[in-house]
Amino acid sequence: MNPSPAVLLRDVVKRFGAITALDHLDLEVPRGSCFGLLGPNGAGKSTTMRLLTGQAVADSGNVEVLGHRLPDESRHARAASGVVPQIDNLDDELTVAENLEVYARLQRVPKGDRDAAVTRGLHTARLVDRADTPASELSGGMRRRLLIARGMVHGPELVLLDEPTVGLDPQIRQQLWATIAEIRAAGVTVLMSTHYIEEAERLCDEVAVMHEGRVVASGHPAELISQLVGREVLEVAGEPTVLAEVEAEARAGGLRTRRSGTTIAVLDAEHLDGQSWADGERRAPTLEDVFVVLTGEELA
Repeated sequence: MNPSPAVLLRDVVKRFGAITALDHLDLEVPRGSCFGLLGPNGAGKSTTMRLLTGQAVADSGNVEVLGHRLPDESRHARAASGVVPQIDNLDDELTVAENLEVYARLQRVPKGDRDAAVTRGLHTARLVDRADTPASELSGGMRRRLLIARGMVHGPELVLLDEPTVGLDPQIRQQLWATIAEIRAAGVTVLMSTHYIEEAERLCDEVAVMHEGRVVASGHPAELISQLVGREVLEVAGEPTVLAEVEAEARAGGLRTRRSGTTIAVLDAEHLDGQSWADGERRAPTLEDVFVVLTGEELA
């Protein structure tokens, strides 16, 4: 018998006053996978995370985490899950090791296992040489790595990452991606929310594209691109009058386009059937193209 999914949401509705944050949301995250929630601000990603961590309760529908029904079994679900919040809430007055030790106590790691748990956390964060450094003296990237290690200190089966690299420069994001990849390689299920396209493509086995509280498409990033955009995108740069002609011609041929400044991207470019696009430069499509096709909006 197959084990239950790590995360299961069925027909979930969550409203905040007149705002419907989640609109009959269905979501299933397989165990052992890295699953991404992709979408812009306001799509419902953070609300979904709040439901899974017990910070909010659904108005209707079913929510399960590691086979535990929420909110009735929230305590059991939290004990088997690790949470890495978007907001940095490290204790700056404590050292790196002390931050990990306090959280190990809060997560009820047995006393005899705490030293080993802290040591594992230091290695996960790549901060062994900074164990006695106050958290206030860490760089932004170090702080994010420590947040991830803190969420993993009790050896959870599932880790929830809410916008793990938001606001960080590309070099630091690359370092965090390596940390997340190592966690996934250890067999831990990872559910992460993001609006960075390359992050989802780099890390996730499967993504769910969210828009206005619903999943509008899901699957492996490469499959989504192939099915919904095509194998190639043609980018055409030029003056506004030229772009208007290109856009009109593409749409007359049933092709989808998106304009950004002085550039038009023509989706499904492999179906141009010999048309002349002398100024175009072909490239591989991205999940951003998929998102634009599905929702008509651009990601931030």
